[in-house]
Amino acid sequence: MTVPSVIYLLCLLASLVCLFLLARGYRRTGVKLLLWSALCFVGLAINNLLLFVDLVVLSPEISLVPWRQATTVVALSVLLYGFIWEAD
Repeated sequence: MTVPSVIYLLCLLASLVCLFLLARGYRRTGVKLLLWSALCFVGLAINNLLLFVDLVVLSPEISLVPWRQATTVVALSVLLYGFIWEAD
């Protein structure tokens, strides 16, 4: 494994840890903002997985950039929606 591939996997692991901790916090407290943040990290973890697959596993001719960008937009949109929803 090369250094970049290890870094991509560590980013995926960090996203999954954040997801787990946010989901656990939501389950304990019931604060909705923790739920929205956890859902955002679901998308960010998927994005990190796609990044690893795109740059390490697949050949250079195949690009997952549109899929990676779409998951990022969806993840951040969920978080933004949660911020707006909880502001009311």
